[in-house]
Amino acid sequence: MASRVRLDEKRIMAALDRRAVPYERLDGRTCRYELDAAPPPWPVVLNREIGQVRAAYAAHGVEAGGGTVVNSAAAIELCGDKWRTSVALRRAGLPIPRTALALTPEAALDTIERIGYPAVIKPLQGSWGRLVTAVRDRHAAAAVLEHVAALPSPQSHIVYVQEFIDTPGRDVRAIVIGGRLVGAVYRSAGEAAGGWRANVALGATTERCAVTPELAELAEEAARVVGADIAGVDLLEERGERLLVLEVNSGVEFSGFQEAMGDTVDVADQIAGYVAACREGVWM
Repeated sequence: MASRVRLDEKRIMAALDRRAVPYERLDGRTCRYELDAAPPPWPVVLNREIGQVRAAYAAHGVEAGGGTVVNSAAAIELCGDKWRTSVALRRAGLPIPRTALALTPEAALDTIERIGYPAVIKPLQGSWGRLVTAVRDRHAAAAVLEHVAALPSPQSHIVYVQEFIDTPGRDVRAIVIGGRLVGAVYRSAGEAAGGWRANVALGATTERCAVTPELAELAEEAARVVGADIAGVDLLEERGERLLVLEVNSGVEFSGFQEAMGDTVDVADQIAGYVAACREGVWM
């Protein structure tokens, strides 16, 4: 299921063709679901919808009819909410940055003071590093929160705050499929992102990262905690200390990852193989 067929989706479909796995491409914009209707005709739906809301409801619709979706509606909704993801990771005992939630922009200022400066203000939902802001003092925080208070959506007024982690100017993106680490890459922050947001969509560059037992264990456990069959796990290297889990993405984009990994890993083929195994009932 994909409303837009990007390079990633083309790679997955090509991998399914190579494996002779029959499939049908569904455009999520044309899908509808009726309660008490016949079960869906597809054993497994690979959900590649870009928008989090449509992806979640697409999964809910298929699951209501008794179908199986990769990833599940529960995983999509959990990963799509940064606070709920942080709660799940913390309850599982995984190391994460200090994190707090304020229900209003007014309450957020004192919350940031408790976290300490510099701090990072993030929207509860969002991808590609959008609307993520580092604040280094109270004046900067107050200015950002003034803009937050003016946003029209009530959900936008709920402020998610994390401590600013001193990293080597990069983060780690690990991809986990079927509970197993596929590989990891470094994403070095681009100038367009102010030199600290390591998102490929913001100009970050990628290079292969050596996988340590700690990295593999953290990434696989983070994916398991949120229930994601296919997950992009973002980790931060705290200078001179340890790895921290930042967030888990259920809608994995992997073109930059694939470029860095070269011929050592074929992410699309790994996804195709997992979906084919689920279709035959030998993995799930």
